[in-house]
Amino acid sequence: MHKKNLFRLIPSCLSLVLFGLSIWTIQQNLQNYQADTFWQTLSKIPHHHILWAIALMSINYLIMTGYDFLGVAYVRRSIPYSKTALVGIICSGISNSVGFALLSSCMIRYRFYSAWGLSVVAIAQISAFCNLSFCLGLFVVGAIVFLKEPLAIPNLLDLPFISVRPLGLIFLLIIVAYLFLTVARQKPLIIGKWTLPHLPVRLALGQLLVSALDWSLAAAVFYAILSASVSLPYSTFFGIYMLAQVAGLASNVPGGLGVFETVMILLLSSFISSEELLGSLLIYRGVYYFIPLTVSAVLLGKYELGRFLGNKSSSWAEVQQ
Repeated sequence: MHKKNLFRLIPSCLSLVLFGLSIWTIQQNLQNYQADTFWQTLSKIPHHHILWAIALMSINYLIMTGYDFLGVAYVRRSIPYSKTALVGIICSGISNSVGFALLSSCMIRYRFYSAWGLSVVAIAQISAFCNLSFCLGLFVVGAIVFLKEPLAIPNLLDLPFISVRPLGLIFLLIIVAYLFLTVARQKPLIIGKWTLPHLPVRLALGQLLVSALDWSLAAAVFYAILSASVSLPYSTFFGIYMLAQVAGLASNVPGGLGVFETVMILLLSSFISSEELLGSLLIYRGVYYFIPLTVSAVLLGKYELGRFLGNKSSSWAEVQQ
């Protein structure tokens, strides 16, 4: 009995840890955003560009709810979209900023899906599906953009390529191989402890579509902010943005902080001054990371408070009976 009560406390403890991490990250972000610099930069950007960026960010996070919607369909369970959307928004908002996306998103999904009756195995499968989908979007979009816009790779990245074209070709081969192994092949592929399942065509295409839109809209948010200061085609900017994201993800730094900015400055130095770019990056992080993190922390806190009050009401009703 004591063990059962202990296991029941685990999801609440995980949620408390995530909420604490979210608040700490918000506090750290506020310290990094110097008020004078932030408002000075913000005043230089036309209001309609900021509104466009916020609108695109909102659409992007709405698209990201598709990860969990498809993940639940993958394990063949039926959960209302309103619930999977809640999980998707909280997962994306917190894991994008807190870092260690695989661990933090798994903790969030376990907290919610276990309460809705899913087994640990099913939750692990959903988490793996969602994280794999996110990576596949990088390969899909990277393949298209890098082959279309073969940018020169800065020496700082120390890659064995002169341009991003070989990366685009590698990404394309990965996607083709993935579709062949999961869709064309009629049975799961087992490699050691890893199993690549057979997927229906619609589920695999939905997976690629959601993740590709995710990456495209994320870049569009930054472009909406930056286009007020620089005249640059979106396709060219998208290639620069994707290379910076690849470098940031490879660094395993939360949000690619520092690495992402460095690559953007190197590749955009001929279009915009470093000071203006850093100001735009500050606004971008505020719109794309800080606002969703704050919303996610509030939603998580509201959910936990509702569960706490609901449990107290149930306990009181039992006492009254």
